Amino acid sequence: MAVVRMRNLFASAMLFAIYSLLSAGLFAVLDAGDVALTEAAVGAGISTLLILAVLTVARRDEKPVPGHKLPALIVVVVTGAALIWATLDLPEFGAPDNPVHTHVAPYYIEQSYPDMGVPNMVAAVLASYRSIDTIGEAFVILTAGLAVWALLSVPPRRRRRKLPTEGEDAR
Repeated sequence: MAVVRMRNLFASAMLFAIYSLLSAGLFAVLDAGDVALTEAAVGAGISTLLILAVLTVARRDEKPVPGHKLPALIVVVVTGAALIWATLDLPEFGAPDNPVHTHVAPYYIEQSYPDMGVPNMVAAVLASYRSIDTIGEAFVILTAGLAVWALLSVPPRRRRRKLPTEGEDAR
């Protein structure tokens, strides 16, 4: 709520970075090292860097936009209603006969340690069973990092001033 209410964009960017770091710490405490690393790299690292890079060329304070925001409110309400309606079709939370509990999960629970020899089931699933997906995510993070580096390494251009011609005032 503080980020939404704040008008200083630099302070908002710092609050977003702090929130991402706290989230990464929470994921690390919950033994989700892959999610913690991704949150720290993308949420606190690359996103914060991009926002700060934009703030170097933008105003520091948000300028209030005059007028009504009724179309935006309608879009948010319709989207929220559609999401709530979509959740009505989901199976009951925690029910033992849910599809996730009857198909793949028992195999992972029983076979991840014998197959991989890794005591952390999440790490075993991500490193072996879903290794192609994990390497794809690593390539996405690498590409995002290279894009940020490329964007930030371009030197700023100076605007050329038009020189006055004969007969024009040199202001």
